[in-house]
Amino acid sequence: MAKENNSMQRHMGMRAANAISNTLIYILLIVISVIWLIPFVFILLQSLRVESTWQVGYVVPRQWGFDNYVRLLSTNFPKWYLNTLIMALVTAVLQTVIVLCMSYTLSRFRFKMRKPLMQFMLILGMFPGMLTMIILYRVLKDLGMTQANAVPGLILVYVASSGMGYYVSKGFFDTIPKSLDEAARVDGATRAQVLYKIILPLAKPIVIYTILTAFMGPWGDFVFARYISMGTAAGMNVAVGLNNWLNLDQIGNNYTMFCAGGVVVAIPVTILFMCLQRYYVEGVTGGAVKG
Repeated sequence: MAKENNSMQRHMGMRAANAISNTLIYILLIVISVIWLIPFVFILLQSLRVESTWQVGYVVPRQWGFDNYVRLLSTNFPKWYLNTLIMALVTAVLQTVIVLCMSYTLSRFRFKMRKPLMQFMLILGMFPGMLTMIILYRVLKDLGMTQANAVPGLILVYVASSGMGYYVSKGFFDTIPKSLDEAARVDGATRAQVLYKIILPLAKPIVIYTILTAFMGPWGDFVFARYISMGTAAGMNVAVGLNNWLNLDQIGNNYTMFCAGGVVVAIPVTILFMCLQRYYVEGVTGGAVKG
């Protein structure tokens, strides 16, 4: 009986300790979530403020309305939004195809200089893209892909080095048994058919992960997009365009409209991530298993 009582006490003590630790973890997560959401709530409330267009010392609007969202339609915001959407969609498609093909090749094929090539691309990717800004601008300017024609120029830059982002997708492909490839090849399937009909259906998480990361790059780019558009409204994306409204000569009339633009930009991306977050997490964790 004494041993049973001691065992029950230890069991109850472990349950109590687990309950306390879980409670503390949940409290910490709630606090972090509140802190993380405060800026977004602030921007949303300011976008609904209609009594003034400049910055004020209070958060909750005194007069509510959608005037700032309506005003967006009379500015260059629709053009900026369309530019960003075109760049993000085209880049997502092309970059996903290139990355998946490169990852499948490095995962399944064995050829001379394979490992040095992988190491070279990995090391090259460690250098910041800022180092190439000047020469890239000169090349794009010679091709007529700057300022008003910045959209195709930016797409070209975003897609050009896509193959160097192979490592996460390759790690995921490494977890898929090669026996599936061999069985399909015995049945007469080509390499392309193996990839599209066998591997990709099993690699849905990494495909969605690759699409999302490729989409988010152009969607949130600011530094390079501003450098290539060079103050020309027709070639700007939303990040560059909205930032111009924060200049000292414009912020007084456009601050609340800037907040409304930020909400409009964030809504579709937030919905997309909420719907696909399960696949996104599976792609990240699955791709981290093997190198």
